[in-house]
Amino acid sequence: MDTWRQQAPTGAWWPERISLADLRTGRPSQPGPARPSWCYGTPGLARAQQLAALARGDQARQAAAEQALAACLADPAQLARIIDPHLCHGWAGLTATAWYATTDLDAHRPLLLRALIEHAKEDITSPLPGLIQGHAGVALTLHTITAATPSSWPACLLIN
Repeated sequence: MDTWRQQAPTGAWWPERISLADLRTGRPSQPGPARPSWCYGTPGLARAQQLAALARGDQARQAAAEQALAACLADPAQLARIIDPHLCHGWAGLTATAWYATTDLDAHRPLLLRALIEHAKEDITSPLPGLIQGHAGVALTLHTITAATPSSWPACLLIN
């Protein structure tokens, strides 16, 4: 992860994917941060590193991961790339990841929750009932946050 970590004026980020050409040159062809998804974007990769750092007691790595996530959440250009409410690539995934990441990100929570609710209202006619790309994931995220009770479902996303 350290090898592929990139730095931009808006904070640290990782490429969505590494091509064979990227591997050969040792640098990504992706020019900057992409959609902030839990599955392959900065939020998910930062959370994975934060969890690893917590498990190992590596405070420097934990701080770097939290800084990367906070910078991502503060970047309007990255947030504008999220277009749906779902867990995979959407507001529910970003919100759930940030929710479990740390209380240091409390300032971002109201914005994320408002965006999730607005996008969920717009997506009400979607035929997708599933967890990852459907209403179930959105509903679980909203329930977990509003009920403020611990839940085990985010473990399937490896975010808690």
